[in-house]
Amino acid sequence: MKSTRRNRSRSRDCHRLPSKIGPINCPTRESWHSRHLSDLSHSHLTHPPPPVIQSPKMITKYLTSVATSFSPFNPRSGKTARNFLALLPPNARSTMAIDVKILPQAQAHQPVTLDLKFKDGKEMKLDLDKMKIQEIQIEVDRHSRILRRQEDLAG
Repeated sequence: MKSTRRNRSRSRDCHRLPSKIGPINCPTRESWHSRHLSDLSHSHLTHPPPPVIQSPKMITKYLTSVATSFSPFNPRSGKTARNFLALLPPNARSTMAIDVKILPQAQAHQPVTLDLKFKDGKEMKLDLDKMKIQEIQIEVDRHSRILRRQEDLAG
């Protein structure tokens, strides 16, 4: 039912009547609320819950060495290497050996690798041309959790 200006002004006027007379054939505020606000499924009345943001932190406690060489002119692999280095904590240089080699533009086509060494002696050689940053983070976190579990069991 389409509401007209005349109907709206009439309903407003009936609430302005003196309390002795009271509104006649006028919906009360309770009925208006029950009619318009009771259905909470309307998207304009409810807000969606805030998104759950995954923590971008990577478990780097068990890394002893990080070596990478990349060309900034190779957009895919250069970006992946830079993003991995950005995930390292600020104090990483004091806790692990970091070796970064930036290749010139002439060598931009060479495959970019990331070499990681862990405290238990395991070495990972990852090809950044084929992997995304989340896949690299999953691999590092998987082995770091194994080392953490071994450390907890040892005491």
